[in-house]
Amino acid sequence: MIFGLEARLRKSAAPLRMGFSYACVLGISVLAVGSLSGCKNFWAAPTGSTEITLTNGGNIAVTAGASGTSAITVTPENSWTGTVTLTCAVTDSITSDVSPATCSLSPTSVSISSSTAGTSTLTATTTATTTAGAYTVTVTGTTTDGTTATTPVCVAVGSGTCTSSASGTSGFFYILNSTSISGYSISAGTLNTLANSTYTLSGGSAMAMSPSGNFLYVASANGITLYTINSSTGALGQGSTPVFDDPLAEAIQVDPSGKWLVDASGAGTLNAYPITSSGTEDTSRSIQSPQLASASVEPGGIAISPNGALIAVALGSKGTEAFPFAAGNSSPVGSPYSNLLTPYGSAGSAIAVAIDPQNRLLYVGETAAFPSSTTNFNTGALRVYTISANSLTPLTTTPYAPAGTGPHAILPDSTGAYVFAASWQSGSAGVITGYSVTPTALTALSSTTATGTSPSGLAEDSTGNYVLGVSSSGPTIDAYTFSDASGQLASPVTSSIVSSPIAIVAVPQ
Repeated sequence: MIFGLEARLRKSAAPLRMGFSYACVLGISVLAVGSLSGCKNFWAAPTGSTEITLTNGGNIAVTAGASGTSAITVTPENSWTGTVTLTCAVTDSITSDVSPATCSLSPTSVSISSSTAGTSTLTATTTATTTAGAYTVTVTGTTTDGTTATTPVCVAVGSGTCTSSASGTSGFFYILNSTSISGYSISAGTLNTLANSTYTLSGGSAMAMSPSGNFLYVASANGITLYTINSSTGALGQGSTPVFDDPLAEAIQVDPSGKWLVDASGAGTLNAYPITSSGTEDTSRSIQSPQLASASVEPGGIAISPNGALIAVALGSKGTEAFPFAAGNSSPVGSPYSNLLTPYGSAGSAIAVAIDPQNRLLYVGETAAFPSSTTNFNTGALRVYTISANSLTPLTTTPYAPAGTGPHAILPDSTGAYVFAASWQSGSAGVITGYSVTPTALTALSSTTATGTSPSGLAEDSTGNYVLGVSSSGPTIDAYTFSDASGQLASPVTSSIVSSPIAIVAVPQ
């Protein structure tokens, strides 16, 4: 029985759609029925063209009468250049829908002249009488050579819900422990190791993905090594020697321009390494290595804002240090902000940092943040700061007390609408606390989500529908389906395939 179709045939009795059609997942043709002629699996990778790929910025949730947007990114493949024409269509509306959602794109074409991706904004528009439910908008990119690629966006109207299925397929992601790096994807609800993606190493400590998703840096006791990523299979290719010689790298990130690899080192320096578009060292520019306020860099404790203007580093008991950053300068790291963010509690320690995708807020995870409280003693905290003109100002509502003893990993989702804090809990499994986000306050979601013991990393996969987590004690990998409409995590795919993982990164959207 095709349950998604059955739900639609009964829609007159129940206006709310039941999410995505199982017909899509099962690959069953429903063209003869006519109501799902454009049906596409929301978990499918972008398809069609070897010249471009299309990805989206996540699902859209609106009330009837309102409009919402999602960013569409056009990424060239195989050095292709040219013009891409963009179109959109609501591909699962049926005749009984009242004023179904409509869509538009701005701009309707993008020019690709280099390896830099092009962008457009998808707008979904409704009226006050639009039937509540989940609509599929399919965006199609057509190159000047006539090949096409597509990406689907779910639009949840009113009480509609963009549901996800654990039977779907994720993008590629990579997990590091002290002795190996390996790539994975999820298909049919099962975690699969990517072929030709596993390498052994010694003393693995940190990872960083390029903004293009074409290469990966891995820090270990041998220095920082470059791996290329096959965009079709996720397979890794390794350079013969480390590209940068820092055996003490604790946290690394590639800046949004792709021009610098930034390394927060246990040697007490913040190293800015110039890199080429292929990820190797750019020997025409110099390395910059300003001092940090402390050598106690927390593992993975670095964040660079999406606009490339701010770097934040978690320095344990010293607190959080922030630096202005300008990728176009020969020495891109500026003098540190004057307000070093000392821990909230006298016994506290800054253990994680993240910056929201709209460059509005800095998130800091701390332990022992409420030492004077009888109810929140040693619970840790999520502290939140507004970012403005080389200054950081705490929200009046901060700090927040997520479940557990302190967030060791923080993940703002790709839209900036939600943030997730993965915390340890004494003697038990970890926990993820989710919050909805506005520029002035966070609001905790209705329920928390269990993780493995001692969570150490979070990532959002390239489909925007999975939140991925690793924990240093078993079970070590959890993948949660995720809806932009509610922010809640559900349907975990759990595995202990990796021993004691310390970091996770995903190919970006």
